[in-house]
Amino acid sequence: MARIKDVAAQAGVSVATVSRVLNDNPSVTEETRNRVHDAMAALNYRPNAVARSLRTEATRTLGLIIGDILNPFFAELARAVEDEAREAGYTVVIGNADERADQQDHYVRTLMEQRVDGLIICPTAEVTPLVEEVSKGQRPLVFLDRTLHGIDVPSVRADGGTAIAELVAHLRALGHRRIAFVSGPGTLSTGRERTAAFLRAAADHGLQVPEEYVRVGDFRAGSGQRITAELLDLPEPPQAIFLGDNLMALGALDEIRRRGLDIPGDVAVASFDDVPWFNHIQPRITAISQPTAELGRRAVRVILDALAGRTATSVVLPAALVVRESCGEARTATKARRSDGRRKEAGS
Repeated sequence: MARIKDVAAQAGVSVATVSRVLNDNPSVTEETRNRVHDAMAALNYRPNAVARSLRTEATRTLGLIIGDILNPFFAELARAVEDEAREAGYTVVIGNADERADQQDHYVRTLMEQRVDGLIICPTAEVTPLVEEVSKGQRPLVFLDRTLHGIDVPSVRADGGTAIAELVAHLRALGHRRIAFVSGPGTLSTGRERTAAFLRAAADHGLQVPEEYVRVGDFRAGSGQRITAELLDLPEPPQAIFLGDNLMALGALDEIRRRGLDIPGDVAVASFDDVPWFNHIQPRITAISQPTAELGRRAVRVILDALAGRTATSVVLPAALVVRESCGEARTATKARRSDGRRKEAGS
């Protein structure tokens, strides 16, 4: 394996000059810089990032801690972060918190020990002393998708309030009056925000939402299935169930089909978080889509601003309603066409 002194000999310069090239020192002439890079290529030399970090205090790495790697939303988010960071010359080290504060802290501690230049965290519900300490300036920190009360750091997230209001209006227009909502944990900012938006929209449309129609899940399939079973067993079950994320929606679909019920004939289903497979099952699932890839890219840009000494500003992007078939849309469209046909016949 080639060493830095081999590169220096190949390029006809000193080891110190090669070091300055590796550290982008502006004192090196373009001609010398090119000779060093040519020598590195000829020898297949790869700089030791750890050794360089001891001299430059920069590793060109970012840490990313996500909530649940099994959730397609977080997988897409991580991919976007990695792609954007790579374009900027950074490597991303990813940790899966598995929605546990202790696991999150384990990765925070590990990534700090590995001297990452900055941290992007999709925080768990709990404000831990370690995260609070990091937020005070040990490393640039950005929250992604979620925020933590009392910790003032830049965040990048989606606002689903308008899209949720559009979904409730859409369900009401389709004739649904009994609408249940399965939220994420109230300890998570996303769980609280989506619940508040749903209740606000229901009130705006004059819909009564019984207490038993608003249930708390954990953003995982098992809770979606369990709560859907409870809702369907009520003396007056809901006509439509709105699930607070894609995994809970998956659990709901499993339970509805286990009972042999028809979607949307027996119960309508909608989900927060659109995923590709929603468009490939029957019926196709009406969902609220977050700009997931853009959220990941923006988070990297915000942390790079912080690393460059620029102002790191929080970003809020809108979510959007994607109308498909799982709430009775096709049936309503068919009725409208028949009604229109009858009017035309009457007028002829």
